[in-house]
Amino acid sequence: MTGVSPAAHFDAADEAQLLDAIDRWIERDLKPIVKEYDHADRYPTHVVEQMKELGLFGATVGVEHGGLGLPATTYAQIVMRISAVWMSVTGIINSHLMLALAIEKFGTPAQKAQWLPKLASGEIRGGLALTEPDAGTDLQGIRMTARRDGDHYVIDGTKTWITNGVEGSCVALLVKTDPDAEPRHKGMSLFIAPKMPGFTVGKKLDKLGYKAIDSAELIFESYRVPADYLIGGVEGQGFYQVTGGLELGRINVAARGVGIAEGALALATKYSQERKTFGKRICEHQAIQLKIAEMATRARAARLLTLDAAAAFDRGERCDMEAGMAKYFASEAALENSIESMRIHGAYGYSKEYDIERLYRDAPLTVIGEGTNEIQRVIIAKQWLKRNPLA
Repeated sequence: MTGVSPAAHFDAADEAQLLDAIDRWIERDLKPIVKEYDHADRYPTHVVEQMKELGLFGATVGVEHGGLGLPATTYAQIVMRISAVWMSVTGIINSHLMLALAIEKFGTPAQKAQWLPKLASGEIRGGLALTEPDAGTDLQGIRMTARRDGDHYVIDGTKTWITNGVEGSCVALLVKTDPDAEPRHKGMSLFIAPKMPGFTVGKKLDKLGYKAIDSAELIFESYRVPADYLIGGVEGQGFYQVTGGLELGRINVAARGVGIAEGALALATKYSQERKTFGKRICEHQAIQLKIAEMATRARAARLLTLDAAAAFDRGERCDMEAGMAKYFASEAALENSIESMRIHGAYGYSKEYDIERLYRDAPLTVIGEGTNEIQRVIIAKQWLKRNPLA
């Protein structure tokens, strides 16, 4: 269940108009600079300002809080379009929207009033801080602690691989308020954690791909946060609050995979019609046609799976299986299509002068982020069996 219904005012005409605006923005402002910023690993500050103007920091935030209130199906299509050109840009808003979703879905009325309008406008930008050096997929293995001290909590520990950790100003921070709780998840809580004394950025992490966006190590030492920054106001709910938002996160990663798969297909399609060998265009060679057929089929199937999961999310249904299927298949499609497109490009595909090398570097992140594909398959199997018991 999402707990946040898509705005009733948003219809097909609105969606078409918004997606057209996104397409024009991509062509005008993203395509001309992506190589420069990606190769230099430079943060696109001016692009962030453009995203604020487009309302993307409030894409899925309810209109009553100043957001666009987009359904997940529309949001997914925005992510697909951007990712086909520059996946990193989608990370700037996705982690931010996960923070906003946690507050909108589980926060107190006071927390919603205080934080959501500023998050929706982009005045405050942030992310979701879950991963630690020794705890990734196994969230219950985190070690960061929060100790109650009067009307504050004192937090100590380290997070890593946190998107928007450098450039953002706030995170949703998963901690253990009761490290001895059994089962472990009952001792976990989620805090709104703005940058204040005791919260420092350790380092920006250097990555294979996903360039131009900051992924950072965050260090908390005697970090004092007001007790009313505990999301929902009750300890022990953090694990449920975080996993309750992962469905949208996985739909986002699936949409990124679709974008990369479709982007790689488009590049291969164009190049194969321009490049000639043995007196004819390489798209006329059966070997290349077989590759393109497989790429097109993977991209199409990935898109349909992702939109199916997004539609289930919009209906308020439990969709961890559908989101897992979409994330698993679309990310693998991204990886396979990027490799096949590089092969079609031949030696040029290995050159930084061609866009396919960026998609090739970006694609592997999608099979890891928001839960590895190995975990996705476990989730899919468990849910499938649960939904189809013996009569």
